[in-house]
Amino acid sequence: MKSAMKNFHLPLSKELHAELSAAASSIGKPATRLAQEFVARGLAEFRRTLRRRDIAAYASKVAGSGDDLDELLESASLKHLSGRER
Repeated sequence: MKSAMKNFHLPLSKELHAELSAAASSIGKPATRLAQEFVARGLAEFRRTLRRRDIAAYASKVAGSGDDLDELLESASLKHLSGRER
């Protein structure tokens, strides 16, 4: 069963509409389908950007605190990377 679809009215400039139509035509897809794919990709990138921002904010907040660095884990990692873990 196909999930329910919602319509979204999106006015485009003549130039953007022509470019979208040409791009869709060049790959044999309907312009609506191509626009849906572009929106999905754009939203995925937006989510990644927000996640990176949130991680950076957390890292700044805990910098220098006990949550910043696990000294035992750092030591084990350095030993592993240098090949001295044996």
